Amino acid sequence: MRVLELAPQVYASGQLFESDLQLLAKQGVRSIVHTRPDNESEGQPPAADLAKAAEGFGITLVHFPVDPASMTKEVADEFLGACDELHRPLMVCGRSGGQSTKIWETAESFQD
Repeated sequence: MRVLELAPQVYASGQLFESDLQLLAKQGVRSIVHTRPDNESEGQPPAADLAKAAEGFGITLVHFPVDPASMTKEVADEFLGACDELHRPLMVCGRSGGQSTKIWETAESFQD
């Protein structure tokens, strides 16, 4: 799994699977924001299944599907507000680490 640091204690990765959650828990991740819409591609685990599995490792997972290309200031505020309410370290995951990074950067650009 490729992980990128976006901000202090905020990281990005591509699609997570249940098998990744134990490793994230061992690394101290306490929260995940899953930005990928369900059923985007075959073999993608539903966010509800990931949330249930994450809970078993003491990780909170919030499903916040968003497309960086169509993000508005209102959506950016909601996204960053949801992230601010979660315990750190925080992982933002989507289809790819690049998409997760773009979502974070786009949301932050609305704050300037």
